[in-house]
Amino acid sequence: MVLDLGWIRAQFPALRQEMNGHPVVFLDGPGGTQVPNRVIDAIANYLLTSNANLHGAFITSVRTDALVERARSAVADFLGCDADEVVFGANMTTLTQAMSRSIGRELQPGDEILVTNLDHDANVSCWLALEERGVIVRTVDIHLTDCTLDLTDLEHKLNPRTKVVAINYASNAVGTISNVAEVIRMAHAVGAWVFVDAVHYAPHGLINVRSLDCDFLVCSAYKFFGPHVGILYGKREHLTRLRPYKPRPAPDAIPYRWETGTLNFEGIAGTIAAIEYLTDLGRQMTPMISNRRHALTTAMVTIQEYERSLSAYLIPHLLEIPGVTLYGITEPSQFAWRTPTVGIRVAGYSPLELATQLGDRGIFAWNGNFYALNLIQRLGLEADGGLLRLGCMHYNTLEEVQRLLHVLHEIVAHPMVV
Repeated sequence: MVLDLGWIRAQFPALRQEMNGHPVVFLDGPGGTQVPNRVIDAIANYLLTSNANLHGAFITSVRTDALVERARSAVADFLGCDADEVVFGANMTTLTQAMSRSIGRELQPGDEILVTNLDHDANVSCWLALEERGVIVRTVDIHLTDCTLDLTDLEHKLNPRTKVVAINYASNAVGTISNVAEVIRMAHAVGAWVFVDAVHYAPHGLINVRSLDCDFLVCSAYKFFGPHVGILYGKREHLTRLRPYKPRPAPDAIPYRWETGTLNFEGIAGTIAAIEYLTDLGRQMTPMISNRRHALTTAMVTIQEYERSLSAYLIPHLLEIPGVTLYGITEPSQFAWRTPTVGIRVAGYSPLELATQLGDRGIFAWNGNFYALNLIQRLGLEADGGLLRLGCMHYNTLEEVQRLLHVLHEIVAHPMVV
């Protein structure tokens, strides 16, 4: 399967922007991806034709009811679950807070939760808050050489008191893909639930929560070519048994009981459109596919293969630039365990200085800790500005990667005099 980059890039109007006569290069995807035209159109169309709250006795409300159910079905196909196991919320952090508080109701003083040094802080701090209930939160370490999770340390810390393991599918700072299937197997062996943050992984690879035997998984449409909408998958049995914090008049059936307050309906319309884009991408390569899940599988597997080729070019060439230190997996034989997101430092430059100089040249990249606070602290970089993060998406091209490398060489060869 080969991606049609011409067709893909034509879907994203933001990619046509220029700066100082040069096309803008968006390498800021880990912080939020660009969106296809159809997402913009879907949001506008909802606000124009269907803007109402749920469960009313009039047509715009009826349309909104139908929209939310279509969205659950679309997300269920995207994640490999059932529609009633899909919960919408403001964002991943809010959904994680809500679920961690409800899980906390089940815990007793002395019960344990494991978090990791690889995670976004939303999947750390929400669990640390339960320490006020007497819960013990332990941190699983990483291998500093390649920023991969230390599964031996995880094994040593798992015990019968462990009730939850909170882990990311992939690091939003350095791109490491965790062995989620193995973590789930290990955690279930001691009776613990696993809460997976898949925000960074979702645009880069196929997710199948059923085959993983996953308990909970969160992601964000904003990171897979849609608007700001948080998404939670929970096993039906867990969503039914756990007690949410909710207003009394709110429905008590799943998944509605977990959706507190009015949802972002226009964002949900855009989420459907983002999944439709990925579905159409799969059908571009296999036109005979009618099943949406099969089309999404084709799209995500092909995206992952293409992005791996970008990593295979980018990483060795980054390492050739004088003064570059790259944090994460650099061995090509291990690229199946990373996304095309890299965190680097360049001797003599702060990450902010590099991001600013790249931005002035029309190449957009993030700097800082990206809320991956445990990781950046563990690497000893928090006090020194964190990392420069370069994140490729499937809409990026080899030519854009080459332009990035050329500009970085220029910056290093010709330091700006302040």
